[in-house]
Amino acid sequence: MFVIVTYDINEKRVNKVRKILKKYFTWVQNSVFEGEITYGKLEKCKRELLSVIEKDEDSVYFYEMDYKLVCNKKVLGQEKNYDSVII
Repeated sequence: MFVIVTYDINEKRVNKVRKILKKYFTWVQNSVFEGEITYGKLEKCKRELLSVIEKDEDSVYFYEMDYKLVCNKKVLGQEKNYDSVII
């Protein structure tokens, strides 16, 4: 499946969340990841995130599409790739 992930995380935990998401997805913009993933890996990712986030304060949104062909991505301006920025 193809998944787009967005998040709003307290700055105390945001690097941990970004590090987890980086293992499973491609970072495309601040607070946005995307990529192909299996159902099993997606569930593993969600479990890891739940161990880091504070449910009362943080939020993570998953837009799950069974087929990437359903999602037609258009970019206005420069398409960014932050893969080389994350240390």
